[in-house]
Amino acid sequence: MSDEEELKNEHRSHGWVRKAHNVSLEEVNNSVAIPKNAGFWRKLFAFMGPGALVAVGYVDPGNWATSIAGGTQFGYTLLSVILVSNLIAMLLQEMAARLGIATDMDLAQATRSSVGKKPAIVLWILTELAIIATDIAEVIGSAIALNLLFNIPLLMGVTITTLDVLLLLLLQKKGFRIIESIVAVLMFTIFFVFLYEVILSKPDVAALFAGYVPSSQIVTNPSMLFIALGILGATVMPHNLYLHSSIIQTRKYERNLEGRTEAVKFAKIDSVLSLTGAFIINSLILILGASAFHGTGSTVGEVQDAYKLLSPTVGAAAASTLFAVALLASGQNSTITGTLSGQIVMEGFVHLRVVPWVRRVITRLIAVIPVFIVTWLLGEGGTSQLLLWSQVILSLQLPFAVVPLVLFTSDKKKMGTFVNPTWVKVLAWIATVLIIALNIFLVGYILLTGHDLG
Repeated sequence: MSDEEELKNEHRSHGWVRKAHNVSLEEVNNSVAIPKNAGFWRKLFAFMGPGALVAVGYVDPGNWATSIAGGTQFGYTLLSVILVSNLIAMLLQEMAARLGIATDMDLAQATRSSVGKKPAIVLWILTELAIIATDIAEVIGSAIALNLLFNIPLLMGVTITTLDVLLLLLLQKKGFRIIESIVAVLMFTIFFVFLYEVILSKPDVAALFAGYVPSSQIVTNPSMLFIALGILGATVMPHNLYLHSSIIQTRKYERNLEGRTEAVKFAKIDSVLSLTGAFIINSLILILGASAFHGTGSTVGEVQDAYKLLSPTVGAAAASTLFAVALLASGQNSTITGTLSGQIVMEGFVHLRVVPWVRRVITRLIAVIPVFIVTWLLGEGGTSQLLLWSQVILSLQLPFAVVPLVLFTSDKKKMGTFVNPTWVKVLAWIATVLIIALNIFLVGYILLTGHDLG
């Protein structure tokens, strides 16, 4: 019996056979061609794209204020936290992609197959709340960017963000590769904006590189520890794990042992390269906060504060405008990935298929309504608190995605040849326990003190 036949039999015996009518993201599954008998670089280019969509979750508007505040208050010290966070993200995202390749199922489908219908419905509701929380962050980020760029009132900006449904509909008709290209362009836009602004701010290069070495101050200084936990605890977005396990299946690789092995190799490279890009962007955000604002006496607790102070601090009139452009690009990126994630979990957990634009409208309206009400009643301060609570919801949901992922990918009966090696299994469980502990601490601290992550 071949390894592939053995793998199929193992899946069948444990209820993991993929039904022909129940593939993940059916309209784009197996749709991106992989050139046969091509060289390494051509094949790598064909596989690249899913990593960029996943990397978006690591540079969303919800993380900006924390990184900027960390740089402003503590200089370059917390760069080590960004490094550790990104290494954990690389580990978990590679596992998510490997799950999709090995089983022909995304994480939601695999969870439904293992736990049954009723628990799956509960998990679906929790995951939908996390996606809505992510959407809230995107709505707030886009509305703030529109306000900063065009002086559009926040309430009107929130309303305008509902129109990006039309943008997504247009992109979906052009094919999945177009969506990946648009996301990659927006990511490069964010990167070049922050690279330019960091150069203008003239960072201390020696201190910058020293910041990647962990410091005992991170543990001994309560204020520093809190911001460090904010960076690390909110690093892995739960919807990203569902997303990656699904969109990797858009590649038209051979569904046999050889084809899957090659797909795992290239998916790992794509994931590492893309998340390295996210790591650089997050580093640049914190470096900008450190080089532009640390030691100046400036109070930068929110994105708007950084916008107002950036141009006069670095001495370039365009700096603040470019900062807002990057914020808008970040928000629009989240629009695309949030919609795809919502479709994946709805179809995977409850086998409910809804026309993508319908579920997008529903999700966006659910996110817009609380943002609109809070902005109307409480203004900018209210949106900051709402952003905080959206992060709390994400923290609460995270274990429900990470634990099943580690369990499934560590089970040889489910993964066959593609099971986690022992060293990966050990690292994965250490990372999982760390993430859960930090999220419990963060949520408890926020609920007891009302302290803002920024």
